[in-house]
Amino acid sequence: MSRAVRKQIFKKLEELCSENQKIITDVIAEAQLQDTLARCQNMAVDIGTQIETVYGEGFDCVHGLEDYCELIYMTAVEQDMKKREDLGKRAEKILQNVIQYTQKEIPDKLEAVFLPYKASMWDSLESIWLAAREDETCDAYVIPIPYYDKKADGTLGEEHYEGGEYPDYIPVTGYDSYDFEARRPDIVFIHNPYDGGNHVTSVHPFFYSKNLKRYTEKLVYVPYFVLEGNGIPENYALTTGVIYADYVVVQNETEKDDYIRYFKKAAPDFPIEDKLLPLGSPKFDKVRALNRENVDAPQEWRERSKGKKVILYNTSLNAMLENGAAYIEKLKDVFTFFKGSKEAVLLWRPHPLMESSIASMRPELYEAYITLKKWFLEEKIGIYDDTPDMYTAIGFSDAYYGDLSSVVWLYRQTGKPVLIQKAEVLEEK
Repeated sequence: MSRAVRKQIFKKLEELCSENQKIITDVIAEAQLQDTLARCQNMAVDIGTQIETVYGEGFDCVHGLEDYCELIYMTAVEQDMKKREDLGKRAEKILQNVIQYTQKEIPDKLEAVFLPYKASMWDSLESIWLAAREDETCDAYVIPIPYYDKKADGTLGEEHYEGGEYPDYIPVTGYDSYDFEARRPDIVFIHNPYDGGNHVTSVHPFFYSKNLKRYTEKLVYVPYFVLEGNGIPENYALTTGVIYADYVVVQNETEKDDYIRYFKKAAPDFPIEDKLLPLGSPKFDKVRALNRENVDAPQEWRERSKGKKVILYNTSLNAMLENGAAYIEKLKDVFTFFKGSKEAVLLWRPHPLMESSIASMRPELYEAYITLKKWFLEEKIGIYDDTPDMYTAIGFSDAYYGDLSSVVWLYRQTGKPVLIQKAEVLEEK
C-alpha cells in the first residue's frame, strides 16, 4: 500500500474516532444519534473495504472493524441510555485496537511502480528497480504495459504485450490486476515520453503521462536511450512525458542545460529546471557492473576465447548504407586480420536488421554480404553474436572496435578501450 493511501486510511480512522466520541459524550436527539451511528457504520465499512481492495482479506484490523459495526448496530437498537454509553465506550476501545492493528499490518512503505513497455528497454529502469527492491521501506512493482503499432491514419493498430519476456528474477505484475485508482502509488517510473505523439507506436492511452499523473504524487521519466554526452536534440526534449513528469532523469549537466534552453524558448514560464535530475542513466549502471565472469555467455564463447583478448566488433546499419561496397571490403579486411590470431578473437555483432536492410536498400550487395558471413562462420574466424542482448557482448569483451553508434556511448562507461573504424582504411598488404 502506498503512503498516500495509508495516510488516507489513518485520516479516516481519526474521523471515525471523532464521530464515535459523539455517541459517548454528546447529549443529542434520537434522530441525530441514529444518523451518527449510521455514519460511523458506513465509515467503518468504507475503511475495511479499502483495505481489502488493496491487500486482500484476513487482516485483524478489518476483523476489528467488523466487530465495531456489530457494536454500532447493538447501540442503535438499545433503548437504555446507560447501556448505549457503555456500548459506545466498548466501540471506542475496539477502534483503538483497530488503529494498533493497522499500524502493525500496514507498514509505512513507499509504493513504487515501474511501467516498461518494451522488454528490450527494461535496462533503462532496471538499476532503479534493483535499488527499490533492496530497500526494506519500499514495495516495488514491475508492470509491463501493452503498446500498439500506429496505422497510417494515426489510429492504434496491432497490440503487443511483452510481459512474458522479462528475466526470471523480475516478478512481473499484470497491468490489468493492479488497481491504480485504489492503490495510488507514491511514485511511478516511465521510459516512454511520447503519449500519443509517436508516429510509429503508442502505449495504451491509460498509461499516457497525462493520465498517470492523476494517480500518483510523483511521476518520473527516465529516457530509454543514451546519447554521446554532448547534449540532447530539441525533439527528444520537448515531449509530453517531460511536461507531465515531476522529475526527468538526464545524463549530465550539458543535457540539463539543453532542456532548459529549449523550454525557455518554447514555454518561458514552464518550470522545467526544477524537474531535471542529472544522474546519468540506469543503462550506464548496467554496463559498469558487467564483466566476463558475471555475464551469461554461451559456453562456445568461453571455449573459443580461452587465453585470448576478446574484441567486440560492432557493425552498424548507417555505416553499411553510407559506404556500400567499400564496407564489404572493410569487413573482409578485418576478418582477414583476425583470422588465425593466437592473441585475440573477434566477437562480431552486426546490427540485428543488417541482412534485411541490405536486401531491401542495397540489394546489389546482398550476395557479397551473405558470402562474407558464410566465410566467417565456416572458417570459424571469430565468434558470431546474433543474440538479442547486447550487454552480453559488452561484458564479455576486452575492447571495442567498429562503427560509431549508440553502443559506443554505453561501452565507454566500462572504461575499456574503444577504437572507431573507418571503412576506407584497409590493412596494408
